[in-house]
Amino acid sequence: MTNPVTLGSTGIRSDKNGFGALPIQRVSMDDAGKLLRKAYHNGMTFFDTARAYSDSEEKIGIALSDVRNHIHIATKTAAKTADEFWADLETSLRLLKTDHIDLYQFHNPAFCPKSGDETGLYDAAQKAKDEGKILHIGITNHRQRVAREAIESGLYETLQFPFSYLYSEQDMELVQMCREHNIGFLAMKSLAGGLITNSAAAYAFAAQYDNVLPIWGIQREWELDEFLSYMKNPPAMTDEIRALIEKDRVQLSGSFCRGCGYCMPCPAGIEINNSARMSLFLRRSPSQQYFSAEWQEKMSRIHNCLHCGKCMSHCPYGLNTPELLAQNLRDYEEVLAGKEILPDNF
Repeated sequence: MTNPVTLGSTGIRSDKNGFGALPIQRVSMDDAGKLLRKAYHNGMTFFDTARAYSDSEEKIGIALSDVRNHIHIATKTAAKTADEFWADLETSLRLLKTDHIDLYQFHNPAFCPKSGDETGLYDAAQKAKDEGKILHIGITNHRQRVAREAIESGLYETLQFPFSYLYSEQDMELVQMCREHNIGFLAMKSLAGGLITNSAAAYAFAAQYDNVLPIWGIQREWELDEFLSYMKNPPAMTDEIRALIEKDRVQLSGSFCRGCGYCMPCPAGIEINNSARMSLFLRRSPSQQYFSAEWQEKMSRIHNCLHCGKCMSHCPYGLNTPELLAQNLRDYEEVLAGKEILPDNF
């Protein structure tokens, strides 16, 4: 391994390239299999999925079951009761075609499951670990409060949390806390949900932290090829990359939608996790795709906002989502009307 990381006390060791398998639910079984096999044959050994990612687990099971002993599989449960936990675990084991899961994570719970609490979730996980069905217990979250409580509880071997070069000081504190407690840190959204468009800069940033394993969401072969190339020739933190990161941090600081999707579904049918980022997409990505009839219809749904507050109550970042949607709609309509939007308008 060119740039290895060990996940805390688990002993799980991987290159700085975790394969994030959420996006492969959007491609065919054959295409997913080709991506997964190519990733494995070129040195990727850590694959992260979830029960909630539709057929992602099944695709991993079909593609990689014959090399099961050479890879690490992490998956997640969003169960709210012990019975749901056991049902999810047995389903995951069956679909992944394995008798054990290396890292089993509670999937973004609104609280920190603990031994003896009324849900019975952590006790169920401990029993599954005692039985050898899972080897390590982790938790994923988007909430600082829950993440800190999980670290301080001493119950978890890993934390998966959003972390990229758009970090806040609180995010950085979590990385340091995990180091101090010997807890593995898995960085989700290392490309900030698509807002970071330079993967080399994202990789160079993550490489500075020897206790952080970035999970890269991969759907297309060219995306995989980029990260595979970094395994042989890791991007270094140069003055040019530092300048790019600083520019992005200035432009993207403050209240912006990370695209996590926990505000969904919307009662008015608004695709919040993308519509609330449209202004950023137009500035940072090739924009022609966003002017299609399909996207115009999606953005027009913002006019139907019920102002019910449901999205705000579910946002882990405390965003005023209706206001953010309204601003993005105004920006979008100005672009459609032929008015140029400059970066300092955002």
